[in-house]
Amino acid sequence: MANLVWMQTGACSGDSMTLLCAERPSLESLLEHAGARLLWHPSLTAETRFGSVLDAVTSGREPLDILCIEGSLMTGPSGSGLYDTWRSRPKIEIVRELAGIAGSVVAMGTCAAFGGVHAAPPNPTDCTGMQFMQATPGGLLGPGWRSRGGQPVINVAGCPAHPNTMTKVLAMLLEGTPIPLDELNRPAPFFSSLVHQGCTRNEYHEYDAEDDVLGGRGCMFFSLGCRGPLTPAPCNVDLWNGRSSKTRAGVPCFGCVSPAFPPNRDLFETPKIGTIPKMLPLGVSRAKYMAYKNLAKAAAPERIINREMEP
Repeated sequence: MANLVWMQTGACSGDSMTLLCAERPSLESLLEHAGARLLWHPSLTAETRFGSVLDAVTSGREPLDILCIEGSLMTGPSGSGLYDTWRSRPKIEIVRELAGIAGSVVAMGTCAAFGGVHAAPPNPTDCTGMQFMQATPGGLLGPGWRSRGGQPVINVAGCPAHPNTMTKVLAMLLEGTPIPLDELNRPAPFFSSLVHQGCTRNEYHEYDAEDDVLGGRGCMFFSLGCRGPLTPAPCNVDLWNGRSSKTRAGVPCFGCVSPAFPPNRDLFETPKIGTIPKMLPLGVSRAKYMAYKNLAKAAAPERIINREMEP
């Protein structure tokens, strides 16, 4: 059995709630068949005394194989961490201690990975991520930190993180399967395809058939702030609850797995230079994009212009 501790810091509990929706594998499957033993979760374990669990793992009576952190790390005021405490002890101090003895450390959600919502300007509580402050390496533990197993913090980003990604990463750790990481320490197998891939509005995007109000069938990239073409995430490859995604439901992708989330601007607006979005799809040059889109818009079929269903 592998011991797992799930600790919440500056959090909304969104990742914990999403975890309950995981299906492939489910949390129950991890606990019953994959060899996970959940020593502590503030909402899901019968043990009600965090102090006894903390003492057991820090004394060495119980090994700590996997440490999951949910929520941003509040370092204020003035680096003391006293904005977020447990029994008057700064949680950042506890996190540092547990991370130092854990076999693997996983940041569950964008807040734990990069600072997230709590670290957005003006960041009044001096929040940061476990090993990043937004896109800058460092965070609470520092860029050179490594777990007992030799890895940096594994950033399962998302606001909240995708349920199946969370449990699949845990399953890989339990099985001893190597997890390749991208440049932001996100598990690469789950952050290698764009949200744009698999989006049911792709054809509207190709013909520059845009919507400027929510609820239509057109593309939301050009006017409504959708970051699907710039965001690597599994949302349209592994549908949420096996059924849908934000873009399929007509809501723009906000790029919540990105270190700069949330942006310091209106989420439902696309910043532009003239008529062209400032931020273009990954790997696309501005000159080619402008020429292509002008031609594509002129060549759009009537059914695309009229937002008709495919025959």
